[in-house]
Amino acid sequence: MATAKVDQNSSNHHHSIPMAMDGIKSGNSDGNSDQGWKSKLNLPPKDTRLKTTDVTNTKGNEFEDFCLKRELLMGIFEKGWEQPSPIQEASIPIALTGRDILARAKNGTGKTGAYTIPIIERCDTGRNEVQALVIVPTRELALQTSQICIEISKHIGCKVMVTTGGTNLKDDIMRLYEPVHIIIATPGRILDLMNKRLVKIGKCGMLVLDEADKLLSQDFKGMLDNIISHLPNNRQILLYSATFPLSVEQFMRKHLDSPYEINLMDELTLKGVTQYYAFVQEKQKVHCLNTLFSKLQINQSIIFCNSTNRVELLAKKITELGYSCFYIHAKMNQQHRNRVFHDFRQGLCRNLVCSDLFTRGIDIQAVNVVINFDFPKHAETYLHRIGRSGRYGHLGVAINLITYDDKYLSI
Repeated sequence: MATAKVDQNSSNHHHSIPMAMDGIKSGNSDGNSDQGWKSKLNLPPKDTRLKTTDVTNTKGNEFEDFCLKRELLMGIFEKGWEQPSPIQEASIPIALTGRDILARAKNGTGKTGAYTIPIIERCDTGRNEVQALVIVPTRELALQTSQICIEISKHIGCKVMVTTGGTNLKDDIMRLYEPVHIIIATPGRILDLMNKRLVKIGKCGMLVLDEADKLLSQDFKGMLDNIISHLPNNRQILLYSATFPLSVEQFMRKHLDSPYEINLMDELTLKGVTQYYAFVQEKQKVHCLNTLFSKLQINQSIIFCNSTNRVELLAKKITELGYSCFYIHAKMNQQHRNRVFHDFRQGLCRNLVCSDLFTRGIDIQAVNVVINFDFPKHAETYLHRIGRSGRYGHLGVAINLITYDDKYLSI
């Protein structure tokens, strides 16, 4: 299948973009000369922290250069997004043309904005039907993505619905009696709604697959093929992933039509994350963790364990040491998970112990330290774990506690 490619290291990678971007400004032609609307925005405090080239190495485009509705620009700026990151700069103008995209970019570089901005822009609020479907692998990521979507579309009137497993199906049924333009969902729940004929996506022209490598793993085997069978033939598919296993390649050949390829992965890890390791005996790990807590300047930390049982045990030990600590894992009920996720994001606790439930896409800006209390068994898991720090070009630290047995892992 023919594909067009764009690589960050190529000097001419914008030549094939089917849109002349130079000089084009915001889509409200009657107000382009009037910049007074910007002065009336309720902007958050400016982020003055140092940023790495993961998010600053752009062509210099502004959000106004993408021909976006003024109401959408207002939401973008009020969210605190000042300039597009490299993945947003490469992705947004292509997505706006309706073309399929296969994008590879690091965690924490603005992928969510790269697809939410164009799907909101292309949404027609005058049509009372689902026009975009965003599939993500975890419930927490679905909630986070829907919140971003709601915030940046608040001046447009775009109706966003989030639906995940572990919540009451009756609530979804009631919500679907009202207009819904964009659905953010986990695969199992949206399939359930489709099979019960509670949601119709026969006129849904946009499908986004975020964390596509996970969605195409054995955990969700066959689900995406089933979802796509409900979509119209002329749909647009936007596929985003940090890693591209064979399953993604096979899916692309089957379902994407001449996709525009974007590859911003000159290296696997974020430039702002410094990685350390400490060789320890298993029985020394808690003592080592205690030392790290006393020596490190921690805004917020995420500590990973390899099992739900160890998550709870470690959280108890950390609390006994006198440090504030939450824990979260997949066996907790959804309401409890939501509360922990919300409270940690709000900064009510400094440390969070978790399983790999929390490795995908979760964006908490205050997290500057990730500790692998248990070293992961797969390279992809390691990349996603340490990507929870150093978000959006900021500086972070990843510390790995490695035992004798971990030496034999091929990461």
